[in-house]
Amino acid sequence: MKALVENTVRRSERVFLIGAEFRNRPGVGLDDALAELAALSATAGGQVVGEGRQRLASPVAATFIGAGKAEQLAEYCRHEGVDTVIFDEELSPAQSRNLEGIFGCKILDRTSLILDIFAQRARTREGKLQVELAQMQHLLPRLTRFWSHLSRQKGGIGMRGEGETQLETDRRKVQERIGRLSRELDEVRRQRSTQRAGRRRHAWPLASIVGYTNAGKSTLLNALTGSTVTAADKLFATLDPTTRRLRLPTNQNILLSDTVGFIRKLPHGLVEAFKATLEEVVLADLLLHVVDVSHPDAEAQMAAVQQVLGELGAAEKPMLVVLNKIDQIAERSRVTQELEAHPGAVAVAATTREGFPELLAELGARIRPEREQLRLRIPHEAPAVLARAHAVGQVLKRSHSARGTVLTLRIPPHLQSEFAEYRLDR
Repeated sequence: MKALVENTVRRSERVFLIGAEFRNRPGVGLDDALAELAALSATAGGQVVGEGRQRLASPVAATFIGAGKAEQLAEYCRHEGVDTVIFDEELSPAQSRNLEGIFGCKILDRTSLILDIFAQRARTREGKLQVELAQMQHLLPRLTRFWSHLSRQKGGIGMRGEGETQLETDRRKVQERIGRLSRELDEVRRQRSTQRAGRRRHAWPLASIVGYTNAGKSTLLNALTGSTVTAADKLFATLDPTTRRLRLPTNQNILLSDTVGFIRKLPHGLVEAFKATLEEVVLADLLLHVVDVSHPDAEAQMAAVQQVLGELGAAEKPMLVVLNKIDQIAERSRVTQELEAHPGAVAVAATTREGFPELLAELGARIRPEREQLRLRIPHEAPAVLARAHAVGQVLKRSHSARGTVLTLRIPPHLQSEFAEYRLDR
Protein backbone atom coordinates (compact mmCIF):
# COMPACT_ATOMS: atom_id res chain seq x y z
CA MET A 1 0.00 0.00 0.00
CA LYS A 2 1.33 3.43 -0.85
CA ALA A 3 2.06 5.63 2.12
CA LEU A 4 -0.81 7.97 2.94
CA VAL A 5 1.19 11.12 3.45
CA GLU A 6 -0.87 13.79 5.16
CA ASN A 7 -0.67 17.44 4.22
CA THR A 8 2.44 17.75 2.08
CA VAL A 9 3.54 21.35 1.71
CA ARG A 10 4.59 22.03 -1.89
CA ARG A 11 6.86 24.73 -3.15
CA SER A 12 4.06 26.80 -4.70
CA GLU A 13 1.92 26.92 -1.56
CA ARG A 14 1.22 30.17 0.24
CA VAL A 15 1.56 29.56 3.96
CA PHE A 16 0.13 31.36 7.00
CA LEU A 17 1.64 30.65 10.42
CA ILE A 18 -0.20 30.61 13.75
CA GLY A 19 1.47 30.59 17.15
CA ALA A 20 -0.04 30.57 20.61
CA GLU A 21 1.40 31.73 23.91
CA PHE A 22 0.05 30.11 27.07
CA ARG A 23 0.21 31.90 30.39
CA ASN A 24 0.51 28.62 32.28
CA ARG A 25 3.16 27.16 29.96
CA PRO A 26 6.42 29.14 30.06
CA GLY A 27 8.97 28.41 27.38
CA VAL A 28 10.45 29.82 24.21
CA GLY A 29 9.13 33.27 23.29
CA LEU A 30 6.53 33.49 20.55
CA ASP A 31 8.82 35.54 18.29
CA ASP A 32 11.50 32.84 18.34
CA ALA A 33 8.91 30.05 17.98
CA LEU A 34 7.35 31.64 14.90
CA ALA A 35 10.77 32.42 13.41
CA GLU A 36 11.69 28.74 13.69
CA LEU A 37 8.31 27.70 12.26
CA ALA A 38 8.94 30.04 9.31
CA ALA A 39 12.33 28.38 8.73
CA LEU A 40 10.69 24.94 8.84
CA SER A 41 8.02 26.10 6.37
CA ALA A 42 10.65 27.46 4.00
CA THR A 43 12.59 24.20 4.28
CA ALA A 44 9.44 22.33 3.24
CA GLY A 45 9.01 24.65 0.24
CA GLY A 46 6.29 26.96 1.54
CA GLN A 47 6.08 30.71 0.96
CA VAL A 48 5.18 32.41 4.23
CA VAL A 49 2.76 35.29 3.63
CA GLY A 50 1.77 36.16 7.19
CA GLU A 51 1.40 35.06 10.78
CA GLY A 52 -1.18 35.17 13.54
CA ARG A 53 -0.76 35.15 17.32
CA GLN A 54 -3.02 34.30 20.22
CA ARG A 55 -2.54 34.48 23.98
CA LEU A 56 -4.48 31.88 25.94
CA ALA A 57 -4.66 30.33 29.37
CA SER A 58 -4.87 26.92 27.70
CA PRO A 59 -5.76 25.47 24.27
CA VAL A 60 -9.43 25.59 23.28
CA ALA A 61 -10.72 22.04 22.85
CA ALA A 62 -12.59 22.59 19.57
CA THR A 63 -10.38 25.04 17.65
CA PHE A 64 -7.19 25.42 19.73
CA ILE A 65 -7.18 29.25 19.38
CA GLY A 66 -10.90 29.89 19.87
CA ALA A 67 -13.65 30.17 17.27
CA GLY A 68 -13.63 33.98 17.15
CA LYS A 69 -9.89 34.22 16.56
CA ALA A 70 -10.05 31.42 14.01
CA GLU A 71 -12.78 33.24 12.04
CA GLN A 72 -10.77 36.47 12.12
CA LEU A 73 -7.61 34.81 10.81
CA ALA A 74 -9.57 32.77 8.27
CA GLU A 75 -10.91 35.98 6.71
CA TYR A 76 -7.36 37.29 6.32
CA CYS A 77 -6.22 34.00 4.78
CA ARG A 78 -9.05 34.01 2.25
CA HIS A 79 -8.15 37.57 1.26
CA GLU A 80 -4.45 36.66 0.83
CA GLY A 81 -5.10 33.43 -1.08
CA VAL A 82 -3.50 31.23 1.56
CA ASP A 83 -3.28 27.53 0.69
CA THR A 84 -1.98 26.16 3.98
CA VAL A 85 -2.24 27.23 7.60
CA ILE A 86 0.44 25.86 9.92
CA PHE A 87 0.14 25.80 13.72
CA ASP A 88 3.23 25.74 15.93
CA GLU A 89 1.64 23.12 18.19
CA GLU A 90 0.31 19.61 17.67
CA LEU A 91 -3.41 19.64 16.94
CA SER A 92 -5.88 16.93 17.86
CA PRO A 93 -7.76 15.23 15.00
CA ALA A 94 -10.95 17.07 16.03
CA GLN A 95 -9.20 20.44 16.13
CA SER A 96 -7.72 19.90 12.67
CA ARG A 97 -11.10 18.90 11.26
CA ASN A 98 -12.88 21.90 12.82
CA LEU A 99 -10.21 24.35 11.69
CA GLU A 100 -10.32 23.06 8.11
CA GLY A 101 -14.04 23.79 8.13
CA ILE A 102 -13.44 27.37 9.31
CA PHE A 103 -10.42 28.23 7.15
CA GLY A 104 -11.52 26.31 4.06
CA CYS A 105 -7.95 25.25 3.33
CA LYS A 106 -5.37 22.75 4.45
CA ILE A 107 -4.41 22.79 8.14
CA LEU A 108 -1.02 21.49 9.24
CA ASP A 109 0.41 21.24 12.72
CA ARG A 110 4.08 21.35 13.63
CA THR A 111 4.34 17.56 13.74
CA SER A 112 2.92 17.14 10.22
CA LEU A 113 5.33 19.77 8.92
CA ILE A 114 8.38 18.12 10.47
CA LEU A 115 7.27 14.73 9.12
CA ASP A 116 6.96 16.26 5.66
CA ILE A 117 10.51 17.65 5.83
CA PHE A 118 11.84 14.30 6.98
CA ALA A 119 10.04 12.63 4.07
CA GLN A 120 11.76 15.02 1.65
CA ARG A 121 15.19 14.50 3.24
CA ALA A 122 15.18 10.70 3.59
CA ARG A 123 17.56 9.09 1.10
CA THR A 124 18.36 5.59 2.32
CA ARG A 125 15.92 2.71 2.64
CA GLU A 126 16.32 2.85 6.42
CA GLY A 127 15.54 6.56 6.55
CA LYS A 128 12.48 6.15 4.36
CA LEU A 129 11.20 3.28 6.50
CA GLN A 130 11.60 5.33 9.66
CA VAL A 131 9.82 8.35 8.23
CA GLU A 132 6.95 6.30 6.83
CA LEU A 133 6.45 4.54 10.16
CA ALA A 134 6.19 7.90 11.94
CA GLN A 135 3.77 9.14 9.27
CA MET A 136 1.56 6.07 9.62
CA GLN A 137 1.49 6.38 13.40
CA HIS A 138 0.56 10.07 13.11
CA LEU A 139 -2.06 9.35 10.45
CA LEU A 140 -3.89 6.51 12.19
CA PRO A 141 -5.98 8.59 14.65
CA ARG A 142 -6.69 11.15 11.91
CA LEU A 143 -8.19 8.86 9.29
CA THR A 144 -11.68 10.24 9.82
CA ARG A 145 -10.53 13.47 8.15
CA PHE A 146 -10.10 11.59 4.89
CA TRP A 147 -13.58 10.07 4.80
CA SER A 148 -16.81 12.05 4.98
CA HIS A 149 -18.88 8.92 4.29
CA LEU A 150 -19.33 5.71 6.24
CA SER A 151 -20.94 3.68 3.48
CA ARG A 152 -21.08 -0.04 4.14
CA GLN A 153 -19.20 -2.45 1.93
CA LYS A 154 -20.91 -5.57 0.68
CA GLY A 155 -20.34 -8.72 2.69
CA GLY A 156 -18.77 -11.88 1.37
CA ILE A 157 -16.40 -14.61 2.38
CA GLY A 158 -14.67 -13.34 5.45
CA MET A 159 -16.99 -10.33 5.54
CA ARG A 160 -20.17 -11.81 7.07
CA GLY A 161 -22.72 -9.71 8.85
CA GLU A 162 -22.65 -5.96 8.51
CA GLY A 163 -19.25 -5.85 6.80
CA GLU A 164 -16.77 -3.08 7.47
CA THR A 165 -16.92 0.65 6.97
CA GLN A 166 -14.40 2.19 4.61
CA LEU A 167 -12.87 3.88 7.63
CA GLU A 168 -12.38 0.56 9.40
CA THR A 169 -10.85 -0.95 6.28
CA ASP A 170 -8.32 1.87 5.97
CA ARG A 171 -7.54 1.77 9.66
CA ARG A 172 -6.82 -1.95 9.37
CA LYS A 173 -4.59 -1.36 6.33
CA VAL A 174 -2.63 1.34 8.12
CA GLN A 175 -2.21 -0.88 11.17
CA GLU A 176 -0.96 -3.70 8.96
CA ARG A 177 1.49 -1.33 7.30
CA ILE A 178 2.73 -0.17 10.70
CA GLY A 179 3.31 -3.79 11.65
CA ARG A 180 5.30 -4.48 8.47
CA LEU A 181 7.38 -1.33 8.87
CA SER A 182 8.12 -2.17 12.50
CA ARG A 183 9.30 -5.65 11.51
CA GLU A 184 11.52 -4.27 8.74
CA LEU A 185 13.04 -1.74 11.15
CA ASP A 186 13.71 -4.52 13.66
CA GLU A 187 15.72 -6.21 10.92
CA VAL A 188 17.54 -2.94 10.26
CA ARG A 189 18.33 -2.71 13.97
CA ARG A 190 19.82 -6.22 13.90
CA GLN A 191 21.91 -5.37 10.83
CA ARG A 192 23.10 -2.15 12.43
CA SER A 193 24.08 -4.08 15.57
CA THR A 194 26.14 -6.47 13.43
CA GLN A 195 27.83 -3.56 11.64
CA ARG A 196 28.52 -1.88 14.96
CA ALA A 197 30.12 -5.04 16.34
CA GLY A 198 32.33 -5.23 13.25
CA ARG A 199 33.43 -1.61 13.62
CA ARG A 200 34.22 -2.06 17.29
CA ARG A 201 36.33 -5.20 16.93
CA HIS A 202 39.31 -2.92 17.42
CA ALA A 203 37.89 -1.78 20.75
CA TRP A 204 37.76 1.81 19.51
CA PRO A 205 35.56 4.08 21.63
CA LEU A 206 32.45 5.62 20.03
CA ALA A 207 31.67 9.34 20.23
CA SER A 208 28.30 10.49 18.86
CA ILE A 209 27.68 14.04 17.68
CA VAL A 210 24.32 15.37 18.84
CA GLY A 211 22.78 18.82 18.75
CA TYR A 212 20.02 21.04 17.53
CA THR A 213 19.29 20.94 13.82
CA ASN A 214 21.61 23.20 11.81
CA ALA A 215 24.13 23.54 14.67
CA GLY A 216 26.96 22.43 12.35
CA LYS A 217 27.26 18.75 13.29
CA SER A 218 28.00 17.43 9.79
CA THR A 219 30.42 20.27 9.11
CA LEU A 220 32.29 19.33 12.28
CA LEU A 221 32.40 15.64 11.32
CA ASN A 222 33.74 16.50 7.85
CA ALA A 223 36.37 18.87 9.22
CA LEU A 224 37.60 16.39 11.84
CA THR A 225 37.65 13.25 9.70
CA GLY A 226 37.98 14.46 6.12
CA SER A 227 34.66 12.86 5.18
CA THR A 228 32.18 14.34 2.72
CA VAL A 229 28.87 14.08 4.55
CA THR A 230 26.27 16.48 3.17
CA ALA A 231 26.52 19.69 5.17
CA ALA A 232 24.13 22.49 4.29
CA ASP A 233 22.67 25.57 5.97
CA LYS A 234 19.31 23.83 6.16
CA LEU A 235 17.17 22.28 8.86
CA PHE A 236 17.51 18.49 8.99
CA ALA A 237 20.14 18.31 6.22
CA THR A 238 21.26 14.98 7.76
CA LEU A 239 18.85 12.13 8.48
CA ASP A 240 21.02 9.09 7.87
CA PRO A 241 23.80 8.41 10.39
CA THR A 242 27.44 8.37 9.31
CA THR A 243 30.32 6.90 11.29
CA ARG A 244 33.96 7.72 10.53
CA ARG A 245 37.31 6.99 12.17
CA LEU A 246 39.17 9.82 13.85
CA ARG A 247 42.80 9.58 14.95
CA LEU A 248 43.61 11.82 17.89
CA PRO A 249 46.99 13.46 18.56
CA THR A 250 47.52 10.84 21.29
CA ASN A 251 47.51 8.22 18.49
CA GLN A 252 44.15 6.92 19.71
CA ASN A 253 41.57 5.88 17.16
CA ILE A 254 37.93 6.63 17.94
CA LEU A 255 34.71 6.25 15.97
CA LEU A 256 32.83 9.50 15.40
CA SER A 257 29.15 9.25 14.48
CA ASP A 258 26.92 12.01 13.08
CA THR A 259 23.20 11.83 13.92
CA VAL A 260 19.92 13.48 12.96
CA GLY A 261 19.46 16.94 14.42
CA PHE A 262 17.03 17.54 17.26
CA ILE A 263 14.48 20.33 17.54
CA ARG A 264 11.97 21.71 20.01
CA LYS A 265 8.78 19.65 20.17
CA LEU A 266 10.36 16.88 18.10
CA PRO A 267 7.43 14.49 17.58
CA HIS A 268 7.63 11.57 19.99
CA GLY A 269 6.63 9.18 17.22
CA LEU A 270 9.59 10.38 15.18
CA VAL A 271 11.96 9.71 18.07
CA GLU A 272 10.47 6.23 18.41
CA ALA A 273 10.74 5.54 14.67
CA PHE A 274 14.37 6.71 14.55
CA LYS A 275 15.49 4.63 17.53
CA ALA A 276 17.31 2.21 15.21
CA THR A 277 19.40 5.14 14.02
CA LEU A 278 19.70 6.83 17.40
CA GLU A 279 21.08 3.70 19.07
CA GLU A 280 24.47 5.21 18.18
CA VAL A 281 23.64 7.88 20.77
CA VAL A 282 22.51 5.44 23.45
CA LEU A 283 25.59 3.22 23.05
CA ALA A 284 28.17 5.99 22.73
CA ASP A 285 31.03 6.31 25.19
CA LEU A 286 30.87 10.10 24.85
CA LEU A 287 28.38 12.58 23.39
CA LEU A 288 29.62 15.68 21.58
CA HIS A 289 26.83 18.21 22.08
CA VAL A 290 27.36 20.72 19.28
CA VAL A 291 25.78 24.11 19.98
CA ASP A 292 25.36 27.02 17.57
CA VAL A 293 26.63 29.51 20.12
CA SER A 294 25.93 32.40 17.74
CA HIS A 295 22.20 31.68 17.83
CA PRO A 296 20.21 34.04 20.09
CA ASP A 297 18.20 31.10 21.44
CA ALA A 298 21.16 28.78 22.05
CA GLU A 299 20.26 27.97 25.67
CA ALA A 300 16.71 26.90 24.76
CA GLN A 301 18.11 24.77 21.94
CA MET A 302 20.47 23.06 24.38
CA ALA A 303 17.51 22.36 26.67
CA ALA A 304 15.56 20.86 23.76
CA VAL A 305 18.46 18.53 22.96
CA GLN A 306 18.62 17.43 26.60
CA GLN A 307 14.90 16.67 26.52
CA VAL A 308 15.25 14.40 23.49
CA LEU A 309 18.27 12.69 25.04
CA GLY A 310 16.09 12.04 28.06
CA GLU A 311 13.49 10.36 25.84
CA LEU A 312 16.25 8.15 24.47
CA GLY A 313 17.57 7.26 27.91
CA ALA A 314 20.89 8.97 27.17
CA ALA A 315 20.63 12.10 29.32
CA GLU A 316 23.24 10.85 31.80
CA LYS A 317 25.85 9.96 29.18
CA PRO A 318 29.27 11.62 29.49
CA MET A 319 29.08 14.78 27.39
CA LEU A 320 31.48 17.30 25.90
CA VAL A 321 29.80 20.57 24.93
CA VAL A 322 31.22 22.00 21.69
CA LEU A 323 30.35 25.68 21.24
CA ASN A 324 30.39 26.01 17.45
CA LYS A 325 30.28 28.96 15.05
CA ILE A 326 32.40 31.28 17.17
CA ASP A 327 33.56 32.84 13.89
CA GLN A 328 30.07 34.36 13.64
CA ILE A 329 30.39 36.20 16.96
CA ALA A 330 31.79 39.70 16.63
CA GLU A 331 32.46 40.23 20.35
CA ARG A 332 35.01 37.61 21.37
CA SER A 333 34.45 38.46 25.01
CA ARG A 334 31.10 36.73 24.60
CA VAL A 335 32.89 33.49 23.69
CA THR A 336 34.81 33.75 26.96
CA GLN A 337 31.54 34.31 28.82
CA GLU A 338 29.99 31.25 27.18
CA LEU A 339 32.97 29.09 28.15
CA GLU A 340 32.68 30.32 31.73
CA ALA A 341 28.96 29.51 31.69
CA HIS A 342 29.66 25.96 30.46
CA PRO A 343 32.67 24.60 32.38
CA GLY A 344 34.55 21.94 30.45
CA ALA A 345 33.21 23.09 27.07
CA VAL A 346 35.41 23.92 24.08
CA ALA A 347 34.80 26.68 21.54
CA VAL A 348 35.36 26.03 17.83
CA ALA A 349 34.52 27.20 14.34
CA ALA A 350 34.00 24.05 12.28
CA THR A 351 34.27 25.91 8.97
CA THR A 352 37.71 27.37 9.77
CA ARG A 353 38.95 24.69 12.22
CA GLU A 354 39.58 27.33 14.87
CA GLY A 355 39.75 25.71 18.29
CA PHE A 356 40.40 22.21 16.92
CA PRO A 357 43.65 21.62 18.88
CA GLU A 358 41.74 22.25 22.11
CA LEU A 359 38.85 20.05 20.96
CA LEU A 360 41.14 17.16 20.00
CA ALA A 361 43.06 17.45 23.26
CA GLU A 362 39.82 17.37 25.24
CA LEU A 363 38.61 14.36 23.27
CA GLY A 364 41.83 12.55 24.06
CA ALA A 365 41.42 13.35 27.74
CA ARG A 366 37.74 12.34 27.87
CA ILE A 367 38.04 9.13 25.85
CA ARG A 368 40.71 6.84 27.18
CA PRO A 369 40.44 3.31 25.79
CA GLU A 370 41.80 0.55 27.97
CA ARG A 371 45.49 0.64 27.30
CA GLU A 372 48.22 -1.03 29.28
CA GLN A 373 51.51 0.78 29.65
CA LEU A 374 54.36 -1.29 28.24
CA ARG A 375 58.13 -0.99 27.93
CA LEU A 376 59.58 -2.37 24.73
CA ARG A 377 63.10 -2.74 23.37
CA ILE A 378 62.96 -2.98 19.59
CA PRO A 379 66.20 -3.99 17.83
CA HIS A 380 67.62 -1.66 15.22
CA GLU A 381 67.20 -4.39 12.62
CA ALA A 382 63.40 -4.37 13.12
CA PRO A 383 62.38 -0.91 11.81
CA ALA A 384 58.95 -2.21 10.71
CA VAL A 385 58.14 -3.20 14.31
CA LEU A 386 59.23 0.23 15.53
CA ALA A 387 57.01 1.90 12.94
CA ARG A 388 54.10 -0.33 13.94
CA ALA A 389 54.53 0.58 17.61
CA HIS A 390 54.40 4.27 16.75
CA ALA A 391 51.34 3.70 14.54
CA VAL A 392 49.16 1.90 17.09
CA GLY A 393 50.50 3.09 20.44
CA GLN A 394 50.71 6.30 22.40
CA VAL A 395 54.44 6.79 22.93
CA LEU A 396 55.19 8.31 26.33
CA LYS A 397 59.01 8.03 26.37
CA ARG A 398 61.70 7.06 23.87
CA SER A 399 65.42 6.38 24.27
CA HIS A 400 68.16 4.62 22.33
CA SER A 401 70.71 2.03 23.33
CA ALA A 402 73.22 -0.18 21.59
CA ARG A 403 70.68 -3.01 21.59
CA GLY A 404 67.82 -1.00 20.10
CA THR A 405 65.15 1.62 20.76
CA VAL A 406 63.43 1.57 24.15
CA LEU A 407 59.83 2.76 24.19
CA THR A 408 57.43 3.38 27.04
CA LEU A 409 53.96 3.45 25.51
CA ARG A 410 50.30 2.56 25.83
CA ILE A 411 48.84 -0.03 23.42
CA PRO A 412 45.28 -1.39 23.17
CA PRO A 413 44.93 -4.86 24.74
CA HIS A 414 44.06 -6.64 21.49
CA LEU A 415 47.35 -5.51 19.88
CA GLN A 416 49.74 -6.25 22.73
CA SER A 417 50.49 -9.79 21.54
CA GLU A 418 52.23 -8.34 18.47
CA PHE A 419 54.98 -6.97 20.72
CA ALA A 420 55.26 -9.81 23.25
CA GLU A 421 58.83 -10.78 22.32
CA TYR A 422 60.06 -7.17 22.73
CA ARG A 423 58.65 -6.50 26.21
CA LEU A 424 60.99 -5.49 29.01
CA ASP A 425 58.39 -5.66 31.77
CA ARG A 426 57.44 -9.34 31.53
